[in-house]
Amino acid sequence: MTHLLLLVLDLLGTFVFALSGAVTGVRRQLDLFGVLVLSFAAGNAGGITRDLLIGATPPAAIADWRYLGVSVLAGVITFYRYPVIDRLKHPVLMSDAAGLALFAVAGAQKALAHGLNPPMAALLGMLTGVGGGILRDVLVSEIPAVLRADLYAVAALAGASIVVAGSLLQLPPTASTLAGAALCFGLRFMAIRYGWHLPRAMGAQEPPR
Repeated sequence: MTHLLLLVLDLLGTFVFALSGAVTGVRRQLDLFGVLVLSFAAGNAGGITRDLLIGATPPAAIADWRYLGVSVLAGVITFYRYPVIDRLKHPVLMSDAAGLALFAVAGAQKALAHGLNPPMAALLGMLTGVGGGILRDVLVSEIPAVLRADLYAVAALAGASIVVAGSLLQLPPTASTLAGAALCFGLRFMAIRYGWHLPRAMGAQEPPR
C-alpha cells in the first residue's frame, strides 16, 4: 500500500511540475524539444536528487518509463493546447504549488521508508519539492523561486514535517500524507493570494552592474 501511494504521489507530482516547466517553456517561446526538456527537468529533478541521496538507484525517474511518459504528456498538452491552459488562473503558480505539495510529502514518505531519521526525512521532503522548480528556473535564466518566492521552501518543509509527525505518532500514512500536502498547498496558495512572506533583508542596495 505504501509503495502504491508513493508511486501515485510521485507520478502526480511529476505531471503537475512538468506542466509548470512546459508553460514556462512556451512563454519563453522555446521549440517543442525545448519545451519537453524543460518539462522533464521540472518534473523529475527533485525526485532524482532525492533518490540519489537515499541510495535508491537507479532513480525512479530514469528506471521507470512512466515518469518520462507523464512528463512528455504534460509537455505535449501544454505545447499544443497552451491557450486552454493559459485561461486557467495563474497556471504556472498553481501547478507549481501542487507539484511542491505532492513532491514534499512523497519525498518525506520515501525517505522514511528508506530508514532516514525524522529531521532528515523532513528536509529531504523539502528538497524533493523545490528541486524541480530550481532547475526549471535556472534553465531559463531566472532566480529560482525558492530564493525569491514567498513561503516556498517553508511550505514544503511544513508539509513534509506533517508526514514525519504522522509516522512518529503511528498514524495511517495516507491520512498524514493528505494532511501534509493540503498544508503545503494551502500555505503556498495563501502566499500567492495574499503576499505572505518571511522577513526580508533591509538596508542593502543592489550593487551596480
